[in-house]
Amino acid sequence: MPYREVGELPRSVQDNLPKHAQEIYLTAYNNAAEQYAGAEKRRGDASQEEVAHRVAWAAVKKKYRKDRQSGEWVPKKEGR
Repeated sequence: MPYREVGELPRSVQDNLPKHAQEIYLTAYNNAAEQYAGAEKRRGDASQEEVAHRVAWAAVKKKYRKDRQSGEWVPKKEGR
């Protein structure tokens, strides 16, 4: 279940996120997968994997944003 390296991440992550954002995703996913291993820690009927992916995307979005014109994920500027 956990990813050992960015090369194991889903293609959608590898193909769209810059390397640093992939590293954020990897770390957040693995931490969330461990934290939410028990069903009692998850809301509703979401699977462990689904919750881990949601947490990973949220972590990426704290540091990166998708540029509206280019469609590329770019680092957020400080204070935004």
